[in-house]
Amino acid sequence: MIKRVGTTYIPVKDPETASNWYQETVGAVENFRNEDKAIMDFADQSFFLVKAKPAERMGFKDIHGNLHFAMTFEVDGYQELSALHTFLKGKGVEVGEIEDRGHAGNNFVFYDLDGNPFDVWSELSPKFKERNQIGSSSF
Repeated sequence: MIKRVGTTYIPVKDPETASNWYQETVGAVENFRNEDKAIMDFADQSFFLVKAKPAERMGFKDIHGNLHFAMTFEVDGYQELSALHTFLKGKGVEVGEIEDRGHAGNNFVFYDLDGNPFDVWSELSPKFKERNQIGSSSF
């Protein structure tokens, strides 16, 4: 019944500053902005950067007390994962190490300016690849 995720809401301190960061860092396109929110398009989805109280973050603590991301972005293969990791580090973004979590592909975590954690996985979903006519992964 549900076909896709259309919008994700991300808490930020300042929508203008966050919008600029997302545009420069992950290639997002700003469609609208006011003092309360910025509406961004990237990764085939709409993201609302919503002005929130300073302590608000996307994510949660897992059973072991570790901050956990609420979203995983996908790239097409290990080479793209590694290139994005290097690019983000070069931009001064806080990134974790590339890791093998015991399943297909590899991952790393990065944080936006407001401390929101995001995961990146080296594998595109088969349905996405089929729908977008993308060949086999380079991994």
